[in-house]
Amino acid sequence: MSKILLFNPKSANAKYRIPNSILNIAASVEGKYDWVIVDGNCEADPIKKIESYLSTGNFKYLGFTVMPGPQLRQAIIAAKAIKEKHPFTKMIWGGYFPSNHSDSVLYSGYVDFIINGPGDHAFPLLIDALEHDQPFEFIKNLIYRDRDGKIFKTTKEDLIDQDSLPGLPYDKLNNFYPIPKFLGKTYLGDKTLAYHSSIGCPFTCSFCAVVPIYEARWKAKSAQTVYNDVKYIKDKWGATAIEFHDNNFFVSEKRAVEFSRLIQPENMTWWGMARIDTMSKFKDSSLAAIRDSGCKCIFFGAESGNNAILEQMDKGGTQTGEQIIEFAERLKRFDIIPEYSFVLGTPAPTPAQVEAQIDFEIDFIKKVKAVNPKTEIIIYTYSPVPTEGSELYKQVLSSGFKFPQTLEDWISPAWENFDLRKNPLTPWLTPDMIDKIRNFETVLNGVYPTVTDIRLSRLKRELIKLVSTIRYKINVYQYPYEIKLLQKVWKYRQPEIQGF
Repeated sequence: MSKILLFNPKSANAKYRIPNSILNIAASVEGKYDWVIVDGNCEADPIKKIESYLSTGNFKYLGFTVMPGPQLRQAIIAAKAIKEKHPFTKMIWGGYFPSNHSDSVLYSGYVDFIINGPGDHAFPLLIDALEHDQPFEFIKNLIYRDRDGKIFKTTKEDLIDQDSLPGLPYDKLNNFYPIPKFLGKTYLGDKTLAYHSSIGCPFTCSFCAVVPIYEARWKAKSAQTVYNDVKYIKDKWGATAIEFHDNNFFVSEKRAVEFSRLIQPENMTWWGMARIDTMSKFKDSSLAAIRDSGCKCIFFGAESGNNAILEQMDKGGTQTGEQIIEFAERLKRFDIIPEYSFVLGTPAPTPAQVEAQIDFEIDFIKKVKAVNPKTEIIIYTYSPVPTEGSELYKQVLSSGFKFPQTLEDWISPAWENFDLRKNPLTPWLTPDMIDKIRNFETVLNGVYPTVTDIRLSRLKRELIKLVSTIRYKINVYQYPYEIKLLQKVWKYRQPEIQGF
């Protein structure tokens, strides 16, 4: 029986996290097919490692998880090299990038199938069909080229009850890569565990890559299951902190509070993602329980303080600019750091309106900092997401914006920066506008260095703040070369592209 190789391409420099996405796929075939994992973050030459497995002649199926950005580059280079040398292997991609850009992926000639969303059922069913030369057209969550060469998408599967899924094979992963290697030193703790407790999100923000895949659906593991998993890794490998990589951890107040009460005796610290309009409805007692359990920081997609832009983004829910400020101030009482992300540079009818929107957001961010200086601010420039049917995406297309047509184009330097939301390549943003956003970000980070940069000493923080404060107070952001020099010399880290 043919074996399966699962590849996690490199996603960041010197950052190791448990490869949960492919470990989930490994769990789906555990006990039925033999599998191995190659982690590009842990290998000096992952292609050579993959070749060492393929040279045995026992591996026919290759599963790649592919997110936009750095991971995409290694995935493309590896997939092309492998397919040229081993043309009879079946290459299967999953993740946000192939699901959202299926034409570029499948017309490349070296990817055979895309798992469009969760692969817990789709992946093993596809392997079964290929292994036994059976039809696969009715397997849900697939994208592939039919016999006429056209792209075909099967229907979406209902989200699976997460507690019904098999446990992740951590012990077997430990045979390939020691688990302690994945427990990184972060702001949260010396041994930080990455974990997914839910999939999807019940909202339809038109700038979010999750929406086309999960279509406003959300399913979560129970608080007890999450606690059991975390407790197992804590007891066996010494994890001290948790990064919840859910798209929206705090959808359910009841689940969040139940988990908080379970995890509190373990003396772990943790972080997760939420919506402001959801958590603003949480009771004070719930916020207190969450903080008492070790939650130090929560990421919120604030996006904009302009209610008209929130509507343009189809943010959904009840979020407003006023609520964003009020909630930042409220969290001060609970000693939880709000990490607010803002998206600047959304399209508008005229350049003057785009510029005015940027100026508004800069002033708004300063208001947030005024009510709660501990608020972490993450700034992105708007990068379009192919959310079919959304009004915002229609505006994007009407402006003349186009995505790359080939995978090779996607890994050009300009488009890699696009994936990191640093170089938007959008027709409505001029270079001067982009400079204004980046320069303000530089000054802001000088006055308020991120708390997540554990290498930045107190003396360095005070020095860079002293250099930056005058600019911040008098609204002079142009040419902040002195701040950039200090950030470069001290290797200042940016959470928006490096995480913790």
